[in-house]
Amino acid sequence: MVQSICCIGAGYVGGPSMAVMADRCPGLDITVVDLDQARIDAWNNLGRGPLPVYEPGLEAVLDRVLGRNLQFSTDVANGIRNADMVFLSVNTPTKQNGHGAGVAADITYIEKAARQIADVAKGHTIVVERSTLPVRTADVLRRIFANAPAAGFEVLSNPEFMAEGTAISDLESPDRVLVGGHCDHAVDQLADIYANWVSPERIIRTNLWSSELAKLTANAFLAQRISSINSIAALCEKTGADVVEVRRAIGSDSRLGSHFLSPGPGFGGSCFKKDLLNLIYLADHYGLAPVANYWRSVVEMNTYAQQRLVRMIVRHLFGTLRDKTIAILGFAFKADTNDTRESPAIAICRELLGEGAHLAIHDPRVSPKDVHAALDSAVDDGSGHSSFRVESQLSSIFRDADAAVVLTDWAEYRQLDWPLLGALMRRPAWVFDTRRGIDLEAAHRCGLDTWAIGAGEQD
Repeated sequence: MVQSICCIGAGYVGGPSMAVMADRCPGLDITVVDLDQARIDAWNNLGRGPLPVYEPGLEAVLDRVLGRNLQFSTDVANGIRNADMVFLSVNTPTKQNGHGAGVAADITYIEKAARQIADVAKGHTIVVERSTLPVRTADVLRRIFANAPAAGFEVLSNPEFMAEGTAISDLESPDRVLVGGHCDHAVDQLADIYANWVSPERIIRTNLWSSELAKLTANAFLAQRISSINSIAALCEKTGADVVEVRRAIGSDSRLGSHFLSPGPGFGGSCFKKDLLNLIYLADHYGLAPVANYWRSVVEMNTYAQQRLVRMIVRHLFGTLRDKTIAILGFAFKADTNDTRESPAIAICRELLGEGAHLAIHDPRVSPKDVHAALDSAVDDGSGHSSFRVESQLSSIFRDADAAVVLTDWAEYRQLDWPLLGALMRRPAWVFDTRRGIDLEAAHRCGLDTWAIGAGEQD
């Protein structure tokens, strides 16, 4: 029977996942470990500073469990040693060099964690893959554990399906929980933990390889829908159709559903692009070139969506952005998160800077430090032709701006005071809505030119 759990990795997956598990399973003793002292300190300083992860509802859950049956620590070895079950929630970025660079997943951190588990674990230990991993990564873990000096091991796959911004509700009321493994007893032990709050029909048991592949496939399918609707948005603008009306029509088809059919500047976040590239790498590795090319086109469409927006902005601003200021509304890859990983805003802002623009950036949750980390290298050589600044007040980014570009669908952007903000802009001024979420009619009444993604001009 599992009584003590250790989770290696205190990031976007490990922190929220273990907080909800501790909340729903008060009999479990859960420790989340990470080598990053500052990150662990931030988790432990609940109420005295920002958490490493912003998620609606997360603070309330932590308030109930932190110090009761949930701890955060940098003592990785002790956490492993005392655990019956160890979750691996470490980063698996895309390889930057060597074989498979640019497409294959880098499992360096997974391997390091597995070797440490093999060295210090005592007794029988169940190791659970929580990170998104390439198919058959469990084989790597099992080969490492086969050489362990003492403990016996079972490896399970339990990929997360939470979405940033709704992670707590996704964890508390999941569509499904996937538990993959080749040992029925180990699978049952993990399934029994989830059974404390998840109905049995939503707990799906599979073999290891199906579970690992299911996560990649789910993200690939969701990314494909975003690229698909963005391709139709471009067509709508040319034909006079409206992508919102098209979305409503096809979304009402029960075979399709309405989720992930909102047009925008492209998909982002830590998973979609990385998992698509991993899927492409796997298909190429197994000689499935048509499969690899199919999924490669989804990534290419995402890049096209971002480049198309920049070209359109340049065209509407008289063909040049030199000495012009553009207000950027939103830098996170989606609303209700502070995560900027693979955010479309990064690629778009870098392109705008390359055109010579001065950017004034606002985001309710993203720190100036993260914006600078993403954009500092894109600023020109000091000649002053391009620059950016980060502002905490919305009014500050509109002052003397030639255009405003909505890149993240934050709720507060839907109710902007256009008579106030529009009066601050340099005329003629444009408002570009890449999310179809703001009141463009109100902006137009204030004398601003407007554009919305996927909205074709009517005759």
